[in-house]
Amino acid sequence: MSKKIRTEAVDYLFQAILSLENKEECYTFFEDICTINELLSLSQRFEVARMLREQKTYLEIAEKTGASTATISRVNRSLNYGNDGYDMVFKRVGLAEEENGTEE
Repeated sequence: MSKKIRTEAVDYLFQAILSLENKEECYTFFEDICTINELLSLSQRFEVARMLREQKTYLEIAEKTGASTATISRVNRSLNYGNDGYDMVFKRVGLAEEENGTEE
């Protein structure tokens, strides 16, 4: 991880996020801390990453998410050359879905 991102303020933010106990608390916190566009951009990138992992084409992803090819390309670069954060979370979300019986 970049040393530029590791600051006391970012540590405090991450600690605050880790203190959230459920999805409703996440909505409450993120609606206060982010603009609607910031939150939608984050969720769009996460959806793009999920679709890339499902081997969807750039065209399919752009049509479904509204993401630009530049955004899709940046997410793809993170998936292939990043810190494996997406994959770590996808595995955990997949396990949570299986445990809750909500897997599609």
